[in-house]
Amino acid sequence: MSDDAPRVAVFRPADERIDDAAALLESLGADPVADPMLAVEPTGAVPAAAPWVVLTSKTGVELAAEAGWAPGDATLAAIGPATAAAAREAGWAVDVVPDEYTSAGLVEALADRVDGERVEVARSDHGSDVLLEGLRAAGATVNETVLYHLTRPEAAGESAALAAAGDLDAAAFTSSLTVTHFLDAAEERGVRGGAIAGLADAVVGAIGPPTAETAAEHGIDVDVVPDDADFAALAEAVVEAATDGQGTTDAETTDDTSSSR
Repeated sequence: MSDDAPRVAVFRPADERIDDAAALLESLGADPVADPMLAVEPTGAVPAAAPWVVLTSKTGVELAAEAGWAPGDATLAAIGPATAAAAREAGWAVDVVPDEYTSAGLVEALADRVDGERVEVARSDHGSDVLLEGLRAAGATVNETVLYHLTRPEAAGESAALAAAGDLDAAAFTSSLTVTHFLDAAEERGVRGGAIAGLADAVVGAIGPPTAETAAEHGIDVDVVPDDADFAALAEAVVEAATDGQGTTDAETTDDTSSSR
């Protein structure tokens, strides 16, 4: 790795995804700091039977499929392309993918179709209330099933210490929860203020507007939000900005609740 390679923190879940993310960053010419801020703990539950089923992450699809669940005759909605692709790989037909890959986007896509319907929402324990409240406001009877919990790994926080020391060039946040877990890890290490100050001198990327908004609420300025809401696009944009010393805030959509990515 070149001495000039930007040091980029990445926070994907503590499984093969963090390894894949680090490998991608390295292939882009970065020096990755793999600091998982999410761990997936399955509950063992599967989506309840309903005429409409909404899935909000690739992880949820995979856990449901591994448990032997299938949508049957239900109309299946997926929050974004990654979730839809995982569902199709499981052999399921996907009927609805919103134009905007957020909870609000799902509500907009389903609002005219679910009045009087029973809708099952299967997701993590950190799902947005926007989805449940929006569907209920549209006249649906909504049930939520928690397929998995998202926790913070005990060892998380190397990136916060590096940021506080001024030794981090960039950070790529893939969900609102990775932001809050980063700050919680920094707090535990006694470097929260320093870590936020360090990020001010680094390139900060967020996978979509909700993640960027969470960062801003906590005093973290976001420099990069890619047009395409997937990690590859985020990584490329962050490395380019860190290499050039310039950021961009051009953004449209996000599969933000698939943050367990």
